[in-house]
This record gives sequence, C-alpha cells and structure tokens, in this order.
Amino acid sequence: MNKLIFATHNPGKIEEMRQLVVGLGVEVLSADEAGVHNDVVEDGVTFEENALKKARFVASATGEWAVADDSGIMIDALDGRPGVHTARWAGESAGDEGLIRHTLEQLKDVGEGRRGASFHSVVALVSPDGEEHTFDGVVEGKVVLEPRGTPRPRLPYDVLFCPVGHDRTFAEMSDEQKNALSHRGRAFQKLKEFLRSST
Repeated sequence: MNKLIFATHNPGKIEEMRQLVVGLGVEVLSADEAGVHNDVVEDGVTFEENALKKARFVASATGEWAVADDSGIMIDALDGRPGVHTARWAGESAGDEGLIRHTLEQLKDVGEGRRGASFHSVVALVSPDGEEHTFDGVVEGKVVLEPRGTPRPRLPYDVLFCPVGHDRTFAEMSDEQKNALSHRGRAFQKLKEFLRSST
C-alpha cells in the first residue's frame, strides 16, 4: 500500500489524520484531492457502521485503500447523547458555534460534578477489493461549563471537552498533546500498528 485516501471533507479531521499517520511512508490524500466530492449519508446506528460506509464508498470510487473515521461525544447526563448524531444534533446548518451553544443549553441545569462524558472514534480501513478492518479509541472526561481555548475547524467540541487527569480542554492543548490523548489519536495508533505489521 503506497496511498491512503481519507474519506472526509472535514478540514479539521483531514489535518488531524495527516498528523496521525506521519511516519508510515504512504501518500495521503483527502477525498476531495482524490476526486470524490460526494458525501455519504451517515445513517448508521453505530460509529463503526458510519466509518465503514464512508470508507467503502471512497475505496470503491477511487480504487485505492480508504480510511474513514466516525466519532462523537457521549454525555452521561444526556443518556449518551448526542453519540452518532454529534455533528448534526443542533440541526444540519448549526455550524460550530451552534453546536457549542446547543450542547451548553442542553447542560444548563447540570452541575459541574455531573458533566461526565466520553469521546469515541472508530477508524475503518477498507481496500478496493473489500478487505475491511476497524480500530476504536475512547477517552473519558467531562464537558466544561463554558468554551475554553481556540477551536480547530469543524471540531467544535474541542473547546468543551476536558480529558480525565487534565485541567485543559482539547482546544487549549497543542496538536501533539491532543493527539496523544484523544479518541481519534488512540484509534489511529492501532491503525498505524496494524499497517506496520502488515508491510
């Protein structure tokens, strides 16, 4: 394998993914760079279903190995919501600020001690001939009372999520610090280990 196509149009995710596969010696392209401009309807009920659906679509469209991530935040006080609906639960056109506002509004009556949450990621690797692998990552933490830090493009929850054992949100951390702790970083580490052992 000498090329990987990232099945996303999200610039924040693309930048993170590129950082997370450094050292693999493969060419990395976004879906747009590979000529795939259509979105896949993410109607799966699990992160794994959505990640596989996106990766299958891009692998089929490009004839190359494809990697897709589906991720989201699960908030304890909201019975695990928004989960797979993380990007859309404030409405399709809410944008980053709308998602932040909506999340804080949902938690307005929830005290600081009851704001436990976890970030989940499933990374799917799919070949053009249908070989499939998935890798998961989870990080526990809490939702802070107000946004903190500088958000990355289309990763709005970074300003709200503080991982266990740390007093800074993801948005207050450097890319390297976040990637070492994050759900996506953990899933991609498993992907990297698999790819290294397979070559």
